[in-house]
Amino acid sequence: MNKTCIIYGSSTGTCQGIAEKIADKLGIAAADVYDVSSIDAQTADAYQNLLLGSSTWGAGELQDDWYDGLDKLKEANLSGKTIALFGCGDCESYSDTFCGAMGDIYEGLKDSGAKFIGAVSTDGYTYDDSAAVVDGKFVGLALDDVNEDDKTDERIDAWLNEIKPNL
Repeated sequence: MNKTCIIYGSSTGTCQGIAEKIADKLGIAAADVYDVSSIDAQTADAYQNLLLGSSTWGAGELQDDWYDGLDKLKEANLSGKTIALFGCGDCESYSDTFCGAMGDIYEGLKDSGAKFIGAVSTDGYTYDDSAAVVDGKFVGLALDDVNEDDKTDERIDAWLNEIKPNL
């Protein structure tokens, strides 16, 4: 596996916990797991693979720290890098904006020259709408660790098995 980091934004700790779980399953050291509020362009420049995660707030919005974090990633040279996205949302209370923050990150970085991997089928998900669905699939791993926590580990494992060969 090429040099890989995880960058997450989390207000309540849920997305942080998911990021740490993914790091553990991939064998990524804690030093390579970053809160998005602590990164700069050089952070991204140091890695070939970036796993980016955000919780979704309000009407499908990015976690607060991601607004500056996305600007910092846009300053980095992402050309030729591999990006995989994961996101946390609420499929019951916010089913019309489920995991929409992933869509914001994708839209912000899709023209960066990076290769995006890890799109996930919407089959088996219960939601009404999501900005994170492009061409009929989520742009990354969508999780609801509150209402569907019984599916979290299975979804993470399936996603990691899909993306590992590309990291």
